Amino acid sequence: MDLTNDLRTVVAPFDVELYDVEMASGTLNVVVTRPGGIDLDSLTAVTRAISDWLDAHDPIAGRYTLDVSSPGLERRLRTPAHFASARGEIVTLRERRDGQPTRRLEGVVLSTDDQGVTLEDADAGVVTVAYDAVERARTVFKWGSEAKPSPSRGKNVTTSKKG
Repeated sequence: MDLTNDLRTVVAPFDVELYDVEMASGTLNVVVTRPGGIDLDSLTAVTRAISDWLDAHDPIAGRYTLDVSSPGLERRLRTPAHFASARGEIVTLRERRDGQPTRRLEGVVLSTDDQGVTLEDADAGVVTVAYDAVERARTVFKWGSEAKPSPSRGKNVTTSKKG
């Protein structure tokens, strides 16, 4: 079940961008963003529109909770597009390595391509990590530093759904 294209169409009239969609533990997590941040009124309107679309199309069997939010200051990175949007920002990631312990890296994203992300870690230097080796990654917000702030404000709205 891939709702990405359908939900992108649903949120477009609200001048927001669909950042991520994931179904996890009975919750449909929908993350939207807007340059300059998204206010609570807009987030509420987007949530209602998504909820109405889900009710009309019933794409998910059973009960689930709908959670619509902005990415927040420390946004999760899961896709190549997410990593590309974090160029120049500080990120932390956990890298799975065959036969070795998981490695934690933190540094500025230097570049991205279809295969992976290159960052400059304080200890490891310049490192390229394949996307399929990334266990978990997110941007890092440091108060008073030169890290580029996220374009969202970290608000969310949650709604229960019956299917």
